[in-house]
Amino acid sequence: MKVRIIYCHPSKESYTYEILKQLKSNLKKEKLEYEISDLYAMDFKTDMTEEEYKREGLANTNLPIPNDVKDEHRKIEKADCLIFLYPVWWSDCPSKLKGWFDRVYSVGYAYGHKDSNQINKMKILKYGLVICTAGHPNKFLQEIGIAESMRNVMIDDRLGQRFENKEMVILGGTLDKEKVRPVHSEIINSIGEKIKEYCA
Repeated sequence: MKVRIIYCHPSKESYTYEILKQLKSNLKKEKLEYEISDLYAMDFKTDMTEEEYKREGLANTNLPIPNDVKDEHRKIEKADCLIFLYPVWWSDCPSKLKGWFDRVYSVGYAYGHKDSNQINKMKILKYGLVICTAGHPNKFLQEIGIAESMRNVMIDDRLGQRFENKEMVILGGTLDKEKVRPVHSEIINSIGEKIKEYCA
């Protein structure tokens, strides 16, 4: 079982980075093979060029896919499970992760497969997990509709039919880290077992 973590946060002093360390520890404990795509450390290019727009916006699959995007495709193809880990900023993921979806989920690969036989299509992965940290408590995010909105976008659209099993975990209440840390740790320490269950 191979796990690919798509990690998106600029600071190693963040709570999100703390969660990443716990996640790595849990995967090691469960003897799961994993690799990390740290989008900030990679300086992943998130802005689409005009040439890319002509390909994506006009669904012109005769135009080439950029090499850095092909690299991400190869990483996905090696994985059984993708984990997206990021903070909630203004009710969504950071722009760098949004740009990853914009560019990596290219036409003919992640969608729009008609008349695209020359392009390798994205495989259906066994498990997709979204983990996001949020300052507000989960109850508040649910009351104002943000939790549902984020799930609709990440689970129904971005993960969509590309995963056999998919789940979103919102680690809310990080404005009071000491209060929520034990609960969050318990959640993270259960992830390895879930991966084994879904990817067996």
